[in-house]
Amino acid sequence: MADDGRSDWTSRERAPGTPPRVIVIGAGVAGLSTGCYAQMSGARTRIFEKHVLPGGCCTAWSREGYLFDYCIEWLIGTAPGNDAHQVWSELGALDGKSVTNFELFNKVEDEHGRSVTFYNDPGRLETHLLELSPADAPHIRAFTRDLRRFIDIELYPFLTAPALRTVRERAGTLRTVLPAFRLFWRTAATPMHVFADRFEDPLLRKAFRNIFFQDPGGFPLLPYLFNMAAAHHGNAGFPQGGSLGLARSVEERYRSLGGTVTYRARTERILVENDRAVGIELRNGNRYFAEHVVSACDGHTTVYGLLGGRYTGPRIDKLYTDLLHRPGTLFPAVVSAFVGLRGDLDPDEAHSTTHLLGPDDADHLPGALQDSLVVQARSRYSSGFAPPGHSVLHCTYFSDYAHWKDLRTRNRKEYRRRKREVADFVRDFLERRTPGIADRIDVMEVATPATTHRYTGNLGGSILAWKAFSEADDVAARLVGKDRMRLPGLDGFSMAGQWIGMGGLIRAASTGRFAVQYLCRELGLEFRAWESKGAEPWHPGKLGHLPQLDRWSARGSEES
Repeated sequence: MADDGRSDWTSRERAPGTPPRVIVIGAGVAGLSTGCYAQMSGARTRIFEKHVLPGGCCTAWSREGYLFDYCIEWLIGTAPGNDAHQVWSELGALDGKSVTNFELFNKVEDEHGRSVTFYNDPGRLETHLLELSPADAPHIRAFTRDLRRFIDIELYPFLTAPALRTVRERAGTLRTVLPAFRLFWRTAATPMHVFADRFEDPLLRKAFRNIFFQDPGGFPLLPYLFNMAAAHHGNAGFPQGGSLGLARSVEERYRSLGGTVTYRARTERILVENDRAVGIELRNGNRYFAEHVVSACDGHTTVYGLLGGRYTGPRIDKLYTDLLHRPGTLFPAVVSAFVGLRGDLDPDEAHSTTHLLGPDDADHLPGALQDSLVVQARSRYSSGFAPPGHSVLHCTYFSDYAHWKDLRTRNRKEYRRRKREVADFVRDFLERRTPGIADRIDVMEVATPATTHRYTGNLGGSILAWKAFSEADDVAARLVGKDRMRLPGLDGFSMAGQWIGMGGLIRAASTGRFAVQYLCRELGLEFRAWESKGAEPWHPGKLGHLPQLDRWSARGSEES
């Protein structure tokens, strides 16, 4: 939406009798969430987004009639009756949408065709695992026993910022946590790779590491149990319309609350006067002013680009000058290969399978960090991802951002050749598994970590920012709880999003809620939130115009 010239956003002074103004940088899920909650709380907001679509990493694009969904694999909060669902209801994210739930979380198959299916039901999972490896019964039963206990616990602390939680709220959390304290402590202190190495069966040793499709490295048992328990409750499903559908729904909610989104508006710097943020300057030189600025974009860009590195502190320095350079601090980047196919997929195949690759295959996967390839039957997740009688596969693997960035910078021709190698590998791999499938391929599209960085600005092409359950997780938690999402010495400014609240869509959305709760204290507003009433059936037309990936190059988003 273009500036109509009648607003007072270009004025340094707020018009008398008008609500305080809040500028939000970035229309990802965190930025849209910030805008929604600020509007509900009585502020006037305006979101500036450098690209043409909302959502950031939570996006999709079209190609020859197919919709390639980039982000959501499962979404915490799809079932009613918990705080995560309340956040999505307030943001209108699930309005009128059906949700697809699967009976299994993931399947892991080795190069010889032997496989493990991680059912969400602990009884079925236990029976399956015992059939595969009776010798591992003690460890199998230990895992499924813990899964049963997690199924009985629902803890989603996404409603109130840590520093603002009341005695009653803290007491409620304690009532949930204390009876299961030893369970939480033990599963949080046991790394998955340590647990997995206890199995005698070599496939189980590898498979447990890949419950989350690929091995994130360093994760303890707790998140695996938590997410499988959520899936068992139908609280980790896939919403109709997918990633961009979710972003569009939240954007629609934001606009219905009176908010304004300005696209193709790249913020060049945050304007500061007397150590107070007073507005922003866009790349085209236009300046906009507000009583508060929230940056919901890449953390490094915010601190060292938009603010020139002038406002840091012990925790920011710890993250960006120490931890950032340690291996494994950032969640890995990914290569995505989308495949549009004529015909339907085998309904008996798992919706998601991690294929463990043999040495020969692994050596031919460009920039791979692990010897595995994930294949997901995306057209089974939601309707509308493929034309009638057609299907979509999404093939991914963790990859080295530096490998792709260096190629793209030094030799664009070689970069494109390596992308074709990915497509050729995927085509050949799929053909070996399902003879004849190669002849059914209509279109293939490859997005690299350099694509992610170019489109979103995310440091290192990471889709989830700091890796959870690492030292960076502890530091980021203190940025939210102790620093109240502010930078030392700078007033009128706060941060939201995965670079301050960690990755995952519900956590990104909750940082918007938290940021507004904090800034309401500063602006003298009462924090308010209520559920969206827009529950009419959702339809694909709400996605709006979808650019094709190769057309984004004209807008600075992707290479050819």
